Amino acid sequence: MTDISLSYCPITVDDVEAAIPFYRDGLGLEIVNDVSYEGTRWVSFGLAGQPGLALVISDPAAGRSPEDADALQRLVVKGSGPGPYVFTTTDIDASFERLRAFGAEVLQEPIEQAWGPRDCAFRDPAGNHIRMNQA
Repeated sequence: MTDISLSYCPITVDDVEAAIPFYRDGLGLEIVNDVSYEGTRWVSFGLAGQPGLALVISDPAAGRSPEDADALQRLVVKGSGPGPYVFTTTDIDASFERLRAFGAEVLQEPIEQAWGPRDCAFRDPAGNHIRMNQA
């Protein structure tokens, strides 16, 4: 069997500049690449302890036709984009408080879920649904 690993996870945002502080300061991810190309922009974030894996935020036009970009833009701004995007932390209470103090929109405070994990939920500045589980 061939070894396979995930290289990146894309998240579309309506305003890359507004989303950077949420992912960098709120979630504590490190910017590893910031690219502007032909009127679009994407920023890659590294995840501690997961070398080679990046979360990439980009505007709706990045790599898409104008029609697809418009359709995706409409979904993103109303909070109906893909997701949720689920992160894992070793201390959900501290992570929750950091994101709440940062001003992230809280969807759910940390609770024990019937299916197992203790988790919480937020929206990023673009409206993407972000969940966090405790490891």
